Amino acid sequence: MLAGPHPPVPAGLAPRAARRGARLLRLRRGARRTAWWLAGTVLAAFLVWAGVEQPWIAPPSEVTPPLEGW
Repeated sequence: MLAGPHPPVPAGLAPRAARRGARLLRLRRGARRTAWWLAGTVLAAFLVWAGVEQPWIAPPSEVTPPLEGW
């Protein structure tokens, strides 16, 4: 199979392949940057929420104990 004649290669195949590869790299780089930006935004929003709400502190008691026996 390899010893036989090779099929003709279309003209301009290498430049088209290079353009396509560059486009794919740009798209992947853009997607990666967008994902990191989104992750950073979510982290910042979480930190602001945690700083305002302070979920680790117990809420104040709604009911006071009776004042009997004073």
